[in-house]
Amino acid sequence: MSRPVMRWILLAIGLVVAFAAQAQVYPSRPVRVVVGFAAGGSTDKLARLVALRLSEELGQSVVVENRPGAAGNIAAEAVAGAPPDGYTLFMATLSSQAINPHLYEKLNFDAIKSFEPIMLVAKYPLLLVVPPQLGVSSVGELVAYARANPGRVFYASSGNGSPAHLAGEIFRTLTGTDVKHVPYRGGGPAMLSLMSNETQFGFETIPSAIGHARSGKLRGIAVTSETRSGAAPELPTMQQAGIDDFVVTSWAGLVAPAGTPRAVIDKLTAATHAAMRSTLVQEGLAADGAQPGSGDGPDFGRFMQSELKSWGEVVRRAGAKVE
Repeated sequence: MSRPVMRWILLAIGLVVAFAAQAQVYPSRPVRVVVGFAAGGSTDKLARLVALRLSEELGQSVVVENRPGAAGNIAAEAVAGAPPDGYTLFMATLSSQAINPHLYEKLNFDAIKSFEPIMLVAKYPLLLVVPPQLGVSSVGELVAYARANPGRVFYASSGNGSPAHLAGEIFRTLTGTDVKHVPYRGGGPAMLSLMSNETQFGFETIPSAIGHARSGKLRGIAVTSETRSGAAPELPTMQQAGIDDFVVTSWAGLVAPAGTPRAVIDKLTAATHAAMRSTLVQEGLAADGAQPGSGDGPDFGRFMQSELKSWGEVVRRAGAKVE
């Protein structure tokens, strides 16, 4: 065997040993989970809930860092460019991985290739809400109101291309109504516009909207999942309310920068599974109407690829674009 070949073999063995050693001692310092939205939102709330139990499973602090902006793109880009050592993770979402690639002309990361999937953490439906003063108590009544007032009914969203925006476009298409989109800078301002009847309906994640519905500031009339939500079992699904084929499910899951050692990914996946089985996380997800995720990294990777493809058509039909 030639000396150059021997050197390459020894180098390869050295890398394998180094990665194995890294996995054995990992983590030896705090781990960051970067969230692409502001504190207090549904993604932030989910990340903090899971991080609390991950800290116990990994034996190190797991801290949440909020880097809001561009519907999650700023955070995704930061994590994609971080060292692939398992100490910087990203709470990937429907927006960042499946909608934004079709919405933005240019991204400085690849939604699939820039990341190593760890696990799908949760899925959650959107809640269709209206202002109580609108006098609408069901989806049928909302459709009738919109048809009686063409061009004068506005729906709020947390921004162009957000799941809330696209859900509104699906509603417009399936009901044949002339409703207008009003984008806001986040779910909070969108909810405020609904409370004041500045806009007449909107879709928002259950964790963000359920409190307003329970307090009476807004009225929930349906959920966008295939089955009723445990957080609001009294509300029908959009399909039960008569809008066939209307299913919109938001989601979030953990990913790491591409190139993170497989042993580290496996350790993170095992720790996340254990965290998800905890009573703390199970009860927290149930209270927010979320369905716990499942599977491993490859499962999550295939799921993201499927979502990326299917939401491309939704974005194209909506004509949404962000420069």
